[in-house]
Formats: sequence, structure tokens, C-alpha cells
Amino acid sequence: MKLDDTPARALSADPAERLVDAIDLPIGRWVMSGDEARLLFCNLPYTRWACRSSSELVGRTLTELYGPSAWAAAKDAFAVAFTGKAVYYERRITHQGAAARWVRVQVFPDRNADGEVEAVYTIGWDIHQDVMEREQLLAARLRLDRFTEHIPYPLTYVDREYKLRFVNLAYQEAVGMTAAELLGHPIGEVRGAARWAQHQPYFDRALAGEAVQYTRLVSNLPQGARWMRTSYVPDLDDQGQVQGVYTVTIDVHELTEAQQRLALRAERDALTEALSRRTMMERLDAAAAISASHPVALFFIDLDGFKALNDAHGHAAGDALLVALAQALQQAVRADDAVGRFGGDEFLVLAGVRDVDGAAVLAEHLLEAVRACAALCPGAVAVSASIGYALAPHDATQPLRLLQLADSAMYAAKHAGKNRVTHCAASA
Repeated sequence: MKLDDTPARALSADPAERLVDAIDLPIGRWVMSGDEARLLFCNLPYTRWACRSSSELVGRTLTELYGPSAWAAAKDAFAVAFTGKAVYYERRITHQGAAARWVRVQVFPDRNADGEVEAVYTIGWDIHQDVMEREQLLAARLRLDRFTEHIPYPLTYVDREYKLRFVNLAYQEAVGMTAAELLGHPIGEVRGAARWAQHQPYFDRALAGEAVQYTRLVSNLPQGARWMRTSYVPDLDDQGQVQGVYTVTIDVHELTEAQQRLALRAERDALTEALSRRTMMERLDAAAAISASHPVALFFIDLDGFKALNDAHGHAAGDALLVALAQALQQAVRADDAVGRFGGDEFLVLAGVRDVDGAAVLAEHLLEAVRACAALCPGAVAVSASIGYALAPHDATQPLRLLQLADSAMYAAKHAGKNRVTHCAASA
């Protein structure tokens, strides 16, 4: 239904009415008639907005026009406007023959020459999209609040003064305190000086704009000691300034233990649990770098008669000897010396020594450890070792060169009859 009162209204000689018609917003003028407002005038946009002609609108009460619910939503605002104040109200309209829409209506007084309020004006705005977006935002916020409140991970928000501004249920349960006991208080105060000393450096880094994590073993948990990780995320405003820090703590116990097992497998030989070849080379690199002040000797140990053991008694016997030998070599040196399996039946020992004489003594000690270990292993009594060694910085300072010298000295020991030790200088 298309309505247009333009021809009739254009005859109006009142400039004010023509001006009001030119404003593309629905405007109405109302007076109180008994207990309800009655429409005295409306502009052309109002007729289009109401989907009725002015003759169908003017002279009728708001209830007659739009129903009791419309007046129930509007009457308080009209009452305020008739006291001389401008006011707004919002309501859903359903009278336009389409889906319901939200509108905002301003109601403001119309005073006569004596300053008395004799009527009120209304102006309406379609705010449906704004209301829908606001409701969606509120719904999303409600969902987020429920999520953060009930997520099984402790969550907090701490401002720039280190005061707690948000704590969820999981955090309250974890610390054994209520929100009332926590909110508004410095986190260091409520959690204790010892814990705060551990956590403050991470808060400081986050307040400086850096996202950081802190993983530690927490022992005072009902389920026992667990590895926990706390993430500290800076809260940035539109200008990129840090306003506070979000924290979330998660249980990473199984993950951390798995990582430790992987690291251990990478560091240790799977069979003997001696250090792996890669780890030994890393230790050699580090030792060579400081050998000028901390001399070291590298011993290259290769078993004699190991293949015969495997052939005669099987690989299980050979494996048992390798396991026992790794333990014997570690017991033959100090705890901070390194024993590793280089591959097959070859071992490396990296040990601190004072001089060449000290290295020679240790070499003989290692050879005797091999003999003693073989004597105790079934079928391995004939197994011995050829040991070559080199010193840093006495013989070389480069790690690979030191390894080459010890390896060559080991072969020299084999060629000289096996079951003996040889310094690289003697094999040159």
C-alpha cells in the first residue's frame, strides 16, 4: 500500500509544517487526552513510517493507533516530557506490515509563549540493526563469560599495578580463595612472597609487551606433583599500550614428561644408556673450547674379540656386555666426566686431566675396567680393548682433530697387539 499526502499537504501555508515535512524522520505532535496521548499532527515521513494516511492518524490515541503495548512502552517517557524534559525510549514496532523492528523515539516538550508545556513532539529513528548487533554482542559476551568462568583452566586478569581484576572458578579452586578475597588485591600479596618472586619476572615481561610462558613442577596439588605451564599475554589497547596481563595455566604434565623422555632418548644411547654419539660430540666441543684452562683427554675405546663373542654366544650376550661395560666405564671415572657409545662396540670417554702422565694413568685404569667387566660377563673372558687417547690443548684444540688423533691412536694400539693403550704422540 503506497501512501502519499504530498498534494494535500503542499497546500499548507505554514512554513514550519513544510519544513517539518522536509525532515526525513517521522515527527508527531501529541497532547494528553485523559490518561493518554493523542496525535495532533504528523509530517509526511511519519505517514510513510506508520503505513497510513494523515487522516487515519491524526486525532487518534497512541493505543488506538498501535495497541496497548505501544502506550505501555511510551507512557513513562511522555510523562517526563510533559514535565518539561526531553527523554528517549526504545520499543519494537510491528505495525509496518513487515518483520518487527526496533526504533528509538525522542519525546520532548512543546512550550507556548508562557513557557508552559502544552504538547510534546516525538521523533523516531530506526535502530534495528544497532539493537541486533548490540544483542549479538551481549550474547557473545555472555557466552564468553560462561566459557571463561567455567573453563577448567585457571584464568586471571591483572592490571598494571599487579592487582587482580578477574579470576575464574578454576583459579579460585586452585588457590583455595574466593573472588571476594582476590579481586582488587595485588596478586603478590594474596599468593605469597615466594610464589610472587617466581612469577613477577614473567608479569614484568608481559607488561613490557612480550607474551611469555613459565613451566614448573607444582608439588602442592591434590593429585600430586604436576608440571604446569602459565602463559602471560599482554592486554593492548587501540594505541598499542599495555593495560594489563591475562594469564592462563594449563596442566602439561604428560606432555612435559614425554618431552623429557624424548630428550633423554636423544641424549642417551638406547641400549647402554651411555651418552649418545651426538651428545658426546657436543660435550667435546664444549670441553675443547675451554681446554686452555681446563685440560681434558679424549679416550677412544674399541673392543677386541667382540665379534667372536657375538658369533659364539649370540647378540644377546654381546648386548649384555655393552650394557655392563658402559656402567663399568662410568664407575671408572668421575661423575662429571662423560662416557658415551660412539657406535657398535666403540666407546668414548672425555675426562679432565692435569697432564699427559695423568691421562696415561687414566687410560690404564679404563683398560683394566674393561678387562674386569669382561671377566664377569658370560662368554666374554677373551674380550679386551684397544684404547687410543689424545689431550687438549696438549695435542690439539679442535674437537674433530682431537677425535681423529684418538681414533688413530686406537688403531695403533690394535696393530701393536691389542689389549693396550696408546697416546697419539706415540702413534704418530
